[in-house]
Amino acid sequence: MFHSFGSARRFGQRIGVAGRLAFAAIVALSLAACEEVNPSASTNNNDSFSASAPVTPVQTEPLPGAPSAPGGAAGSGPVHVAMILPLTQASGTPSVVGTSLENAANLAVAESGGNSVTIAFKDDHSTPDGAKAAAQQAVTENDDLILGPLFSPNVRAVGEIAQAANKPVIAFSTDTSTAAPGVYLLSFLIENYVDRIVDYAASQGKHSFAALIPNNDYGRVASAEFQQIAAQRGLRVVELENYTPQTLSTAVGKIAAFGNQIDALFIPEQAEAMPAMARALTAAGLNSHKVQILGTGLWNDARVLGLPALQGAWFAAPDNGGFQAFAQRYRAKYGSDPTRIATLGYDAVSLVIALARRGGADKFSENVLTNSAGFNGADGVFRFKPNGQNERALAIFQIENGSAVALSQAPRSFAGRSSAT
Repeated sequence: MFHSFGSARRFGQRIGVAGRLAFAAIVALSLAACEEVNPSASTNNNDSFSASAPVTPVQTEPLPGAPSAPGGAAGSGPVHVAMILPLTQASGTPSVVGTSLENAANLAVAESGGNSVTIAFKDDHSTPDGAKAAAQQAVTENDDLILGPLFSPNVRAVGEIAQAANKPVIAFSTDTSTAAPGVYLLSFLIENYVDRIVDYAASQGKHSFAALIPNNDYGRVASAEFQQIAAQRGLRVVELENYTPQTLSTAVGKIAAFGNQIDALFIPEQAEAMPAMARALTAAGLNSHKVQILGTGLWNDARVLGLPALQGAWFAAPDNGGFQAFAQRYRAKYGSDPTRIATLGYDAVSLVIALARRGGADKFSENVLTNSAGFNGADGVFRFKPNGQNERALAIFQIENGSAVALSQAPRSFAGRSSAT
């Protein structure tokens, strides 16, 4: 269905083997997904949602470098796509995360040959007004699709403009309230972490759960999903304690009082807060020898993995291998490490290139983008739901001796799994 494999192959002779394999993987699964579609049928910038990617040992900040000026472009193909990123902060200073996303997008274009799409980079200046102006420009220029932005208020601003113009959006916020039909989130969603770890714990015989929920946006989203998935699976939630840093010890003590009435304890806390949590767990006599402790992908972080109270804990996260391979190629090209969410920029552009090569007037249609077979990215298999949210194939890890050891590999396809709305 793609007609550009010859040119991609010729370009492949000029790039490294790792780059060729990386791009071939996403094109291959994108192709498989497209074959199932009838081509003739046609709250601010620092909110906790923006940090929902797991952390791996590659976590040093990239050099800001010299980002492309607003209006810069990558590639020279006939399909035109806008990519709206926070290239500068509201103060006007360069944005590390925006630069990293832009670099990742450029890497995807370079590895593909660059002759399928033209990516126009637009700076939203990390503000909703900037995002709105960039989206309006994209519509005026008749771009086929919009990638980005990152921050949830900016996604809402872009979504309003794009939906009115019937332009699909693939954005990077983890705030699922920004998703909608035609506004798809490629990000690491809290809901996916929660569903995977609860399902795995249930498969291992855990049936009586408790939860310690931080009183913040991340905790509230995780709590709602935890209670929903527990109810769907017929699991017993014995106790749910919300806490602030000031009430942490009291909340942990209340959970400890339930003793052997619970066999799993879910803690959707971020890495920087886990040392205090570990101290409270130790003081209350709780560890994974007494009750199985469960977490999210944010625990794939040295600040968590080395905590004695967390040894034996389980958490869900993407497989590490794909990101590490991406980071190696990124370092070779830019001389610095990518931010953890840079893979979103790489995967978004790789997907657009694969679909552009598919061709047809419906290449970015809802039918194609929400194909149940999904797509393969640097962090594994993902697919978009019709409501704009996504599903990701995640692995299960156990913390052992300061390391994350895989207990259950991430599925390599969505075969046999329906895509819920």
